[in-house]
Amino acid sequence: MQELEPVRATVEKQASLDLRDIFLCHAWDDRQGAAKDLYELLKAQGVKVWFSEEDIRLGVPFLREIDRGLAKSRIGIVLVTPNFLKRIRGESIADKELSVLLQQGQIVPIIHGTDFDALREVSPMLASRNGLSTAEDSMADVATKLADLVAL
Repeated sequence: MQELEPVRATVEKQASLDLRDIFLCHAWDDRQGAAKDLYELLKAQGVKVWFSEEDIRLGVPFLREIDRGLAKSRIGIVLVTPNFLKRIRGESIADKELSVLLQQGQIVPIIHGTDFDALREVSPMLASRNGLSTAEDSMADVATKLADLVAL
């Protein structure tokens, strides 16, 4: 039984980290609209999503909680909306999240209410990633495709 002790300790440690499948990066302005809709659709598919509106408790340091969310998520999705494009032109939190996600490499843009050409003007690196668009698929279909991706 002693040889199983390190395995048990590793499993307990990982469980305590509250690992997530997806980190949902979005503009603050979209938190009650498109971002919340996507979060709810993913959650209904059984995807563990880190979403600031649900995961940052009152009274805790905002940026530190985002940092923890980024660290414990397998991949990042970026909900690219007109609001997001405005936010990443400046020193916003969404811009900081995007920088980390681009560095990590596991990132999928979700285009909603805009297009890849508009994204390319602001973030050529993000626009170069293969992503999904709600102009081609419904938000529900996008959520299903993302759920299939993280199930792999």
